Amino acid sequence: MPPLLTVQWNLPSVTFLPANITVEYDPAILKDTGHGLPGSLLDIALNFPKSGLHLEHACGGNCACTTCHVVIRQGEQNLSPMEEDEEDRLDMAADLTIHSRLGCQAVVKGDVVIEIPAWNRNYVSEGGASILGDGIPPPARAR
Repeated sequence: MPPLLTVQWNLPSVTFLPANITVEYDPAILKDTGHGLPGSLLDIALNFPKSGLHLEHACGGNCACTTCHVVIRQGEQNLSPMEEDEEDRLDMAADLTIHSRLGCQAVVKGDVVIEIPAWNRNYVSEGGASILGDGIPPPARAR
């Protein structure tokens, strides 16, 4: 009799700080939102609208601005390598660190913990709309 095959699901997860929201997802069935590279931090955040996550992306995730700037706190090795376009764009980001990435360009390959900088999250959490107007509404408030 052949041995039984055991399947373990080690799905990648992304933890968004300071909200401390962790989403676990199956990359094979993650829907491409059309914002950022498929499987990017931005794409993942947009796939979980009920979580209350909001990552600003004024350029639609096309590496043409820095509003999706995040800081990687753990798991940098689980992201795609940074391309030259992203490096050039990050030079214009507020509060740049050596662990900064653009959410629209960093494709997740394993578990990561990221922080959305205060200048980005405070604007939205205090009732500010996306700078794209109605194109990307602010997250719904918990009731």
